Amino acid sequence: MIRVKARMNESLEQLLKRFKKACEKEGLTRDIKRTAFYEKPSEVRRRKERQLIRKIQKEARERW
Repeated sequence: MIRVKARMNESLEQLLKRFKKACEKEGLTRDIKRTAFYEKPSEVRRRKERQLIRKIQKEARERW
């Protein structure tokens, strides 16, 4: 659950902007977009493979 408390003299637009940022940081918007449409099993597999490759490359860069 994402909660954002209003600050002193903060407008509704600023509060909404902080809420959206918090949602993006949690990865909520990405999950919603991904589950909004059907994804073929082969596409799911391909996406997970790409994520794994990125993770391995990131770990390799951190070792250097």
